[in-house]
Amino acid sequence: MADAVKTALTYLVDTGVKPVTFVSRDDETPRGKTAEYTEYPAEIRNARPCETEFTLDKEGFELRRRTTAVKDFFDEDSVKNVYRPELEQFLLEVTGAKEVVVFDTTIRVEDEGKRALCKVGRPVQRVHNDYTDWSAPKRVRELVPADKAEELLRGRFTIINVWRPIRGPVESMPLAICDARSIAPKDLVPTERRAADRVGEVQHLTYNPDHRWWYFPKQEVEETTLIKCYDSALDGRARYTAHTGFVDPTTPAGIADRQSIEARSFVFY
Repeated sequence: MADAVKTALTYLVDTGVKPVTFVSRDDETPRGKTAEYTEYPAEIRNARPCETEFTLDKEGFELRRRTTAVKDFFDEDSVKNVYRPELEQFLLEVTGAKEVVVFDTTIRVEDEGKRALCKVGRPVQRVHNDYTDWSAPKRVRELVPADKAEELLRGRFTIINVWRPIRGPVESMPLAICDARSIAPKDLVPTERRAADRVGEVQHLTYNPDHRWWYFPKQEVEETTLIKCYDSALDGRARYTAHTGFVDPTTPAGIADRQSIEARSFVFY
């Protein structure tokens, strides 16, 4: 297995105007954008030799093994009634938090036909982070009862994205994650996500040659990548973690398409 792969990643071109992405009612399928993007060469390093060394508070991500009782991730009831409770217990154990709420799950499928049939999202191929200082507490207030939300927001909270293959091993369109310590504040550009019924905000990134990229080759279903997308703490630990799907030029022809599920969770301390 190679030490790294060379590929290209899609970054935002900062024009000085706040970018806007228009999304469909499912809040996942892009309908248009005002932003400009371009590709830059990147080296994605193999994280397998040091996979136990990454942590949420240092690099902003880590690999954790966790089996699941879910047999069919395309079954919405199984995801809601089995997978979400599994993840909430899992994150309580991993983080030591006092409360965890899984508030969003998204399946992504690379194959266009399968994606249309199952009405799910496509792998994202732009360098991004899921939340900002504005949108993270806003999302808590949207989904948690008002009195409880304000109480919880007085303490530290994070948003963690649990990324899992639903068919393994992943060999096509793997996930690349950027070491949070290599991201400069100027790289992060708030980008509006505008749907029919809600306005959110993510961060797209401008190119910085200092970005250090990693991936876990051939990730299996029982392996989860935990990505810290937001942390309210301002004490020097990782707060934002950029990530993206990428084309691995070493992928053999005929490999099965990537299928994955991501679950975003409020983690309250």
